[in-house]
Amino acid sequence: MAGMSGQSSEVYYECVRCGTTISSSELSKLLEIKCICGYRILKKKRPQVVKISKAV
Repeated sequence: MAGMSGQSSEVYYECVRCGTTISSSELSKLLEIKCICGYRILKKKRPQVVKISKAV
């Protein structure tokens, strides 16, 4: 897509137990999907940008 060249495709996850932020590139380097504390439950962090749409 031509209009999406300015946006980064990096996705960040947060550990539910300790709150550590992990990027998707760091997770791809690991054999298992888990935090450094050993916990396997991660949630996707939402971006800080607020999207406003006009009602039709």
